[in-house]
Amino acid sequence: MPESGQGRIQVIDRAVSILEAMARYPKAVKLKIICAETGLHPSTVHRILHSLIDNGLAERDSDGEYRLGQKFSQLSLGLHNEIDLRAVARPHMEALRDKVDETVNLTLREGDVLVYFEKATPNRMMHVNQLIGSRAPLHVTAVGKLMLGLGGETAIEGYAKRTNLPAYTRNTLSSIEKLKPICLQAVERGYSYDDEEAEIGVGCIGVPIYDQSGQVCAGLSISAPIERRKAEWIEVLREVGRQISAQLGYKS
Repeated sequence: MPESGQGRIQVIDRAVSILEAMARYPKAVKLKIICAETGLHPSTVHRILHSLIDNGLAERDSDGEYRLGQKFSQLSLGLHNEIDLRAVARPHMEALRDKVDETVNLTLREGDVLVYFEKATPNRMMHVNQLIGSRAPLHVTAVGKLMLGLGGETAIEGYAKRTNLPAYTRNTLSSIEKLKPICLQAVERGYSYDDEEAEIGVGCIGVPIYDQSGQVCAGLSISAPIERRKAEWIEVLREVGRQISAQLGYKS
């Protein structure tokens, strides 16, 4: 690899070369392939990959292979398609709200938090009300746990170390031993729960939304008083998530 020129920062140059190497492949790749593509020593690649994973720029799957992270989709979405996402999702959210008569949220990941980007609320006094623009830690939300799980074990462990998993209620998953299996199971089944983990009395169900590159770019959730949450909402919510993803160009 050529020496860095004046004013260049070597570790950034190396991180870019690793990202470019992963981007050349449509699927996740092994560490040895990234090393061959970049000419970097495995220990160097491994160390930089860990930092990229912690920042959402790379992901490690259950087979130990690496791919570009969700952050790239979110950055691209923010630069080019933010209005499109809201415009595409809003009619589906309103139809879902009318069907379940509860609050429907559209969320984006921003670092270690989930940002409430859009909502559709029922026309009655008693409903869950999330403010647009408000933030919540990933580990206390349904969609957040899904996004953590999609990053694999390394991403979950990195998040736990950075945040120390603060407890917001008695139900918060505030240890890595409790959080990790829940996040990974959520990915396997395609949806996740918030069981009064952010607020006592409130429960959520969340699903991912995919963009045309096949990356998760957002999340869709139903929030309701825990006693009104229904298991039959899961398939309805998953179908709406598939419809929004398809309109964004995702091909399953």
